[in-house]
Amino acid sequence: MPFSNHPRSVPEIIGDLFSQLTTLLRKETQLARTEMSENILSIGRGLGLIVGGAALLIPALVILLQAGVAALTDRYGMASYWSALSVGGAVLIVGIVLLLIGVSRLKIENIVPNKTVHQLQRDASVAKEQVRRDHEPRRAA
Repeated sequence: MPFSNHPRSVPEIIGDLFSQLTTLLRKETQLARTEMSENILSIGRGLGLIVGGAALLIPALVILLQAGVAALTDRYGMASYWSALSVGGAVLIVGIVLLLIGVSRLKIENIVPNKTVHQLQRDASVAKEQVRRDHEPRRAA
């Protein structure tokens, strides 16, 4: 509704308030749904990385430890326990990096609908300003 110079009645103001509040709540709900679905997709990707990392760690540890120990022992003449420790440590580091990346995507900050919260705060401040303007005493010139 465009602004005009004539004063509005209380029922008109209340009617406009409820109409605008209903529209605002509907749009904010849509925004929250959209943002939450994006966040759920991000959580799904994080879980996928964790599962993928865990699924690759187990066979990787077995295969790489066996092959690495054999290669280091045969080629460089290392004792088998030093070979096993070297290969196992390298595979462990790769697995930890994958798990940390997945866990970092599951942080609570990634789940909260930040855009919606920010928009609600802005809407509240605009509504307060509008109420202040509507209740300002009119001064005669």
